[in-house]
Amino acid sequence: MKGTILAAALLAGAMAVAPIHAQEASAASATSETQAVDPGAVDALRDMGAHLQALKRFSVSTELTGERVLEDGQKLQHTATAVLDVDRPNRIRVVIHSARNAREIFYDGRTVWLYTPALKYYSSVPFDGNLANLVEDFRARFGVEIPLADLFVWGTPNAPADQFESAMYAGQDYVGKDVCNHYAFRQHDVDWQIWITADGNPLPRKLVITRRDDDARPQSTSMINWVTSPMFRNSAFAFRPPTGAKQVDLVPASAKEE
Repeated sequence: MKGTILAAALLAGAMAVAPIHAQEASAASATSETQAVDPGAVDALRDMGAHLQALKRFSVSTELTGERVLEDGQKLQHTATAVLDVDRPNRIRVVIHSARNAREIFYDGRTVWLYTPALKYYSSVPFDGNLANLVEDFRARFGVEIPLADLFVWGTPNAPADQFESAMYAGQDYVGKDVCNHYAFRQHDVDWQIWITADGNPLPRKLVITRRDDDARPQSTSMINWVTSPMFRNSAFAFRPPTGAKQVDLVPASAKEE
């Protein structure tokens, strides 16, 4: 008989940061101060999004660093890594590693598999949408966050473009060996910064998100590295259960609330 497991358990301990476009909005405090939205900063996001959507095949790796705030205000920092192999429109493999756990997600255009190597548990769900659909559907249905999910949203109608309280260009910085244009945005209860390569191929290389709905201002940082012309085997996107692996049901997130 199949066991059951909540999606949250499959991804326990992951540092997958909630995407910017999915951050929950809350009522903003009344203020008389007008904050400027630089159209050039918004255009930079649009240009980056268009470039991302034009990439049909890529591999991206990231080191994710996040903060957990204790009741006394002390912050604890945690780190994880993730690698995403992407073949649009509907194939992806995600490998997430942290000190607590490792998780893998596969999608071959017909089925999504989630696998926890330490427990040797895996789940499968039929699915036939594109990668942007996958990101939204699995967050809503199962509470599963895919790292760097905004990569599949920027450049689409769902990308944030008209909800900024402020947007600014902050100059140039190096991220690794790349010269990047640095932009800062504020929307709802989130401040976020992004560093975009300035060489004519606008790719996000660093992303910092700061929560303003918490007085401690917890922050998450993603350092992003790219391979834009990778070679993939078709089998890379299909999961084959290893010997001894046990199939379990992926329970909808709503079941946790009952």
